[in-house]
Amino acid sequence: MSTPRAPSTLAAGAVEAIVPRFAVIPGGQVRRALAGREKEIVEVVEATYRLHGAGRTVNPPSSFLRFPERPTSRMIALPASLGGESPVDGLKWISSFPENVRTGTPRASAVLILNDPDTGYPFACLESSIISATRTAASAASAADRLSRDRPRPTRVGFFGTGLIARYIHTFLRGSGWSFDDVGLYDLSPESTSGFRRYAEQSGEAGRITVHARPEDLIRTSDLVVFATVAGEPHVGDPAWFDHNPVVLHVSLRDLAPQVLLASTNIVDDVDHCLRAATSPHLTEQLTGDRDFVHGTLSDVMADRVHVPADRPVVFSPFGLGVLDLAVGSYVYDEVARSGELQIVDDFFHERGRYG
Repeated sequence: MSTPRAPSTLAAGAVEAIVPRFAVIPGGQVRRALAGREKEIVEVVEATYRLHGAGRTVNPPSSFLRFPERPTSRMIALPASLGGESPVDGLKWISSFPENVRTGTPRASAVLILNDPDTGYPFACLESSIISATRTAASAASAADRLSRDRPRPTRVGFFGTGLIARYIHTFLRGSGWSFDDVGLYDLSPESTSGFRRYAEQSGEAGRITVHARPEDLIRTSDLVVFATVAGEPHVGDPAWFDHNPVVLHVSLRDLAPQVLLASTNIVDDVDHCLRAATSPHLTEQLTGDRDFVHGTLSDVMADRVHVPADRPVVFSPFGLGVLDLAVGSYVYDEVARSGELQIVDDFFHERGRYG
């Protein structure tokens, strides 16, 4: 990524400072920059996983802001630094307010700040709920592909939770070459399943769409299971439901009881990040006292350091890395800059001299 910069003008005799221009990229521009580019974004995400696996990123633990009077809501800060040929630093600030869906408002809202690694100055603020959903979906699509290479390719997908993230994952699966004979849906909200069904039909989904009344039926009839809920604690605990050895994209992280994980091959995006904050893998570590049930990361699978057997379920539990947001956000920034449509905030950084 190349960051356009404009030199500041200082008093005579002062050293010239190089301060990046500051741009604001609203959601409409973000959407246009990403629309129809699922394969490209999956490649961006996979390249980022490789950099992370090679130790060329900095990805501190996320910071959670919680509210005693609003226990289901939270805000999360994800600082990160991405190395490689196009380095960038930054921060995603994302809120999760599940009660929003009662009024038809999306659960999550977010902004992403991109910082120039040479000066530390922020040079862009992007609407980031779309970026966050996109990197989550691209990560899921990559995992579905990588984890199914040594087994029959799934033809029956089941979505456990049918909100915005499920929609993005379905879009990325189709956009990266997947097709399904059957699409199963399960959600506690009939309105959500109806909305997802309408979306799927309008998207051209050719597979048979079935709304399941019981979660067990959805899981047992799916070769690829996508968990995309707002669950705060495990609610699926019977390993027998997974006896057919599906690929499980455990995107929402807190749906599966430790007994299910212990009967599965477990792949994560980052071990230290995933085994915290009361995720299902974290609860499994607390139960067993070790991390032996984690078999490796997605970057390990991509590099053939970890083999995924076909004779047991495989569960991918991604905590969601801030470096993925930086990578996708940088992609968006570059696309908007190339279009000539960057909205620059002139004189955003007003004090450019130490002594005026």
